[in-house]
Amino acid sequence: MDSDPDFSGSMLAMRLHAPREALRAERVPVPQPGSGQVLIEVAACGVCRTDLHVVDGDLREGRYPLVPGHEIVGRVARGGTRFAAGARVGVPWLGWTCGKCEYCASGRENLCARARFTGYTLDGGYAEYALADERFCFALPERYSDAEAAPLLCAGLIGYRSYAFAGDARTLGLYGFGAAAHLLAQLAKAQGKRVFAFVRPGDESGMKFAHACGADWAGGSDQAPPEPLDAAIIFAPVGALVPQALAAVKKGGRVVCGGIHMSDIPSFPYALLWGERRVQSVANLTRADGEAFMRIAGDTPIRIETKSYPLAQANEALADLREGRLEGAAVLLP
Repeated sequence: MDSDPDFSGSMLAMRLHAPREALRAERVPVPQPGSGQVLIEVAACGVCRTDLHVVDGDLREGRYPLVPGHEIVGRVARGGTRFAAGARVGVPWLGWTCGKCEYCASGRENLCARARFTGYTLDGGYAEYALADERFCFALPERYSDAEAAPLLCAGLIGYRSYAFAGDARTLGLYGFGAAAHLLAQLAKAQGKRVFAFVRPGDESGMKFAHACGADWAGGSDQAPPEPLDAAIIFAPVGALVPQALAAVKKGGRVVCGGIHMSDIPSFPYALLWGERRVQSVANLTRADGEAFMRIAGDTPIRIETKSYPLAQANEALADLREGRLEGAAVLLP
């Protein structure tokens, strides 16, 4: 790397100008880092269901035009003091917090009311370069390639936080077997859990994929598991799965909703909740989550299934995710 390379030119970025519009491939100036920021040359950026919620207008607090993408892997090009030039880093969904509110002060920065989010309220990684607050970047396990590491930064992190809320469950149900579940299933199996995977009814390919990732059983989301669950995690953004999961867990069991957006939860009889069952949502992540998960991912071999797309094909990647045509995670490669 040059001692003082020139970053004054332009870069390719896929930008969203309004909800429910296709992303536009545009040449824009390379952003310049301010105090505490790093400029990252993007090597890979995962395509997450949250990106889909942003593009489809389910999440509306962002600003336009916007560069989506919050599973960024790249090399530090310039700026900051925490990482050396050329260091490989990852950038997650949580991009900035105030550090002063009651939530930040109590270790719950994921709930900060002033938080900013990569690829939503901050420009993200569907581009050749991205800016990030160096405090919110992670060093990544060396065992994974750039494309493999990208899904760790949201599918992995949110899956891990959801898994923590599942407690010491020995039998674990995973509803929606995509990017997050295929990582979490392997982690849970490595820790001695029994994993039950729920896919779209009739999705034989999804069931085979779940078994390949270590699931002890796989079936349609309309089916009951072969034995009661200690906990269930819902990754699919389908509110109707909440009462179904409650019916599948034991007394005292937990149903964890791992997505940032979900369709409305239908009414259900109190009997499904009775018996000290609980429903728990998961909001964002903390840096402590990230550091803990990256250590675990470095120590536990995880087979990360990805499908790569050129950056300019971001719309195709989003469409494949929207239509359920992916096994594992989509990744953009600039």
